[in-house]
Amino acid sequence: MDPKAQLQLVWLLDHFRFRPQAATKLRLCLVDAEMIGLRPGALDEWQPPVVDVTETEFAIASAAWRAYRAKTPEGFFDLLGRDLSALPSLKPAMIDLLAELPSPSTGLGATEMRMLEMVARGYSLTNALFYLESLRQTRIFNENEHGYLLDGLAHGPRPAVAGLDDELRSLDRDKPGPRLRAYQRSELSLTKFGQKVIAHKEDFSQHNPINRWWGGTHLTNDNLWRWAPTLIKP
Repeated sequence: MDPKAQLQLVWLLDHFRFRPQAATKLRLCLVDAEMIGLRPGALDEWQPPVVDVTETEFAIASAAWRAYRAKTPEGFFDLLGRDLSALPSLKPAMIDLLAELPSPSTGLGATEMRMLEMVARGYSLTNALFYLESLRQTRIFNENEHGYLLDGLAHGPRPAVAGLDDELRSLDRDKPGPRLRAYQRSELSLTKFGQKVIAHKEDFSQHNPINRWWGGTHLTNDNLWRWAPTLIKP
């Protein structure tokens, strides 16, 4: 299940929880398919089970959404110990999200590590890193966000990736067209330092600035929450 879809679900349920007129009309339908790809009438033919949204679903969704937006991931992690079965796809999505916190050995999240591993195996073009979801096996970030992660891997004081177009250092993030062309011009390879990172012999965060957001948590070198897979405080 797409973790982004689960975040959207808990956000919407939290939004409607205290709007009784709308809340009483809500129904949940668990499907294993991309809704955007379904033709009109397909759900009627399929007839998946539909359930009412009760206070149980609303309470779980509100707790998850508020914990994800908190200043630390502690509350989000603590929710894994609760019964979340009323939203059966939520817990796996939460684990995928927590895996994007930096690793205790490499200082990188799951998607960053997976991109390094793909580059190491010869995927030198960014299209593969950005779009081959089944091979990348992570589904948290969109195309632009994958680019920002790659920028961090390639343009820090001690880069793990070589070959990323230098023009990306100065291109405005609000101009996706020029940035996309720069990514497409790039031909990537691992640096010697990058090889040590994927071998878990170097910690990327010990040599490079970390400045990104995980939900409401601002990850920096001084505030580096890690996932082991248990939560490790800075």
